[in-house]
Amino acid sequence: MSRDSVKRAGTAAVAVAPRAPLNVARRPDPVTEPPVVRWVLTGVALLFLALFLVVPLVAVFYQALNKGFGFYLESLADPDALSAIKLTVITAAIAVPLNLVFGLAASWCIAKFDFRGKALLTTLIDLPFSVSPVISGLIYVLMFGAQGWFGPWLQDHDVQIIFAVPGIVLATIFVTFPFVARELIPLMQAQGNDEEEAAHVLGASGWQIFRRVTLPNVKWGLLYGVILCNARAMGEFGAVSVVSGHIRGQTDTMPLHVEILYNEYNFSAAFAVASVLALLALVTLGLKLLAERHMSAELSAARDVPAYAGPATSTSASLFASQSVNATHLSKHAVTLPLKQGEL
Repeated sequence: MSRDSVKRAGTAAVAVAPRAPLNVARRPDPVTEPPVVRWVLTGVALLFLALFLVVPLVAVFYQALNKGFGFYLESLADPDALSAIKLTVITAAIAVPLNLVFGLAASWCIAKFDFRGKALLTTLIDLPFSVSPVISGLIYVLMFGAQGWFGPWLQDHDVQIIFAVPGIVLATIFVTFPFVARELIPLMQAQGNDEEEAAHVLGASGWQIFRRVTLPNVKWGLLYGVILCNARAMGEFGAVSVVSGHIRGQTDTMPLHVEILYNEYNFSAAFAVASVLALLALVTLGLKLLAERHMSAELSAARDVPAYAGPATSTSASLFASQSVNATHLSKHAVTLPLKQGEL
C-alpha cells in the first residue's frame, strides 16, 4: 500500500469515527423563582413606591398650584415665608461646612490611625441616629435655657441661644453631623493606608498626603455625605421645633412655617412652601444619583486595571492588582513629592 493510500484511509477513518460528546456543565440559573413570583414582587414594589412616594409628591404640587400660579408666587413672596426660606438657607450654610470639617477629620482619624478611645468615638458619631431629635432639642433647652445650666450666665452677658438662631444652628448641627463621617469611614477603611505610607516614604508632608492622596480618593463619597447632610439640615423639624420658640418671621424655618400655615387652614400657602422643600429634595436626589454614578465608575475603573499577565493564583493576582492601582495613583503625585536623602 502506497503512502498516499494510507493517508486517504486514515482521513476516511477520522471522518467516519463518531465524535465524543462534550460534557459541558451548564451554569445554574441564579434566578430560581418562577416568572409569576417575579412579576408579583415587582408589582408590589412599584405599587408601594407609587402610593408612598409618587402620589404624595404629586399631591404637594397639585395643592400648591390649586389656586393658580399667581397665588403660588404670592405665597412664596410673603415676608414670613421669605424669612423662613432665608433662615433655612443660613442654617444649612453654617451647619453643612462645619459637619464637612468634622466628618473629614473624624473619618481620617478613625480609618487611618489606631488610638485609645477609637470605639468610643465611633459610637458617639452614631449617637444622633439613636436619639430622637426632640430629645436632642430638649437637651439644648436644659443646657442653654433660662433655667438651664448656663442660662443665668448667658442672661448676665446678654447672650441668647434658645429661641434664637444660634439654638437652631446648634440643634441642626447635632442631628446632621454623622452623615459625612458615616459615608467616609467605611470608604477610607476599604482603601487602606498603602498609598499614604508610600507618599510618606517619598517625602510628602501630612498636609500633602491629605490633599493629594487621601482627598482625591474620597471626593465622591464626600460629596455624597454633604448632599445627605444638606437635605437633613433643610428638612429638620423635631429638634428645631423645640429650640426655635416658633417666633413667626424670626425663628421659623420652612418646615415650621409649613406647620403654622397648615394649622391656620391656609392649605394652599402651606403646600406652596412645602413644594420648595420638595424641589430641593428632587435636586438632592439628582445630585445623589450623580455622585453614586461617579463612585461606581471609579470603582469599576480600579477593578479593570491590568495586573500581572503571567500565571498566578487568584490571591496573588488580586494583591498584585491592588498594588498596581496604588502605584498608578502614586505616579501622578510622585513628581511633586521630592525624595529625601537617605529615605530609600
